[in-house]
Amino acid sequence: KNAFSLGRIAHAFMLTGVRGVGKTTTARLLARALNYESASVHQPSVEDLGVDGLHCKAIIEGRHMDVLELDAASRTGVAEMRELLDGVRYGPVEARYKVYIIDEVHMLSTGAFNALLKTLEEPPPHAKFIFATTEIRKVPVTILSRCQRYDLRRVEPAVLMANLEGIAQAEGIRIDPEALTLIARAAEGSVRDAQSLLDQALVQAEVGQMVSAAVVRDMLGLADRGETIGLFEKVCRGATAAATEAVRALYGYGADPGSLVMDLL
Repeated sequence: KNAFSLGRIAHAFMLTGVRGVGKTTTARLLARALNYESASVHQPSVEDLGVDGLHCKAIIEGRHMDVLELDAASRTGVAEMRELLDGVRYGPVEARYKVYIIDEVHMLSTGAFNALLKTLEEPPPHAKFIFATTEIRKVPVTILSRCQRYDLRRVEPAVLMANLEGIAQAEGIRIDPEALTLIARAAEGSVRDAQSLLDQALVQAEVGQMVSAAVVRDMLGLADRGETIGLFEKVCRGATAAATEAVRALYGYGADPGSLVMDLL
C-alpha cells in the first residue's frame, strides 16, 4: 500500500506461503491494482479496488489481454519461457502494464530460470512480474534477489472459523461449532483445505440434521493433526498405556507407522 502511494512499485513480486492461503488471489488483486483506471483515478491504486475499474472485471474473469496467468508446472522448459519473454518487449494493448502472473514458479527448469533472469535484470518499464510458490527454497537466489518477497502467513483458526460459518449459513447447513473448530485446526492455516474439508463434512449428515463434532472427528481421522499432537503430549508425559492406545487407534485409521514417527519428530 505504501509502495503504491509513494510510486515506488517493484517490477517483480514473489508471493510465498502454504497452499490455499491466497497467493494467486493476491496476485490477481495486485494485477488489478497495477492497472487500476477509473473516471477519477489515473494511477496504480490499491485503495479503490472495486469492479468499477476499467480493467477490473476483465482481470477477474481472466480474459484481459495484458494480464497473462501461467502455470509453471505445465510450462517448465526453456523454449516456452523464451516464447513468453519474446512478448515482454512489446507494450501493453490497453492497460498501463503488462502483468505476468507465474504460479508455482519453483517448477521451472534451470534453463527457464536463466532465461527469466535476464529479463528480471533489465525489465522493460511497462512489464511487471508476480510469482507465486509454495516451495520458496527451490527458487534460485539470483531470482529471489530481484523480487520483492512477501510471505503470506497461515490463516488463523478464528478467521477460518468465521469463513466456514459464513459458507455454512449461505448453504443453509447446520453444523456444530465444535465441528468447525476441528476443521479449522485440521486445515493448518489453509483456506482451501478448510473449505474442502467443510464440503466433505456437509455430506456426512442426513438432510436437515446437524453435522456433529463426533462425525467430523471420525471423518478427519488422519487429517486431524490434533490426534498426532495428543499422542506427542502423551509420549512427553510418559503415559505409556495411553500413548500405545493412541498409536493403535491411528494405525486403525490407516496411518503409516513410519509417517507417524516422522510427524512426531
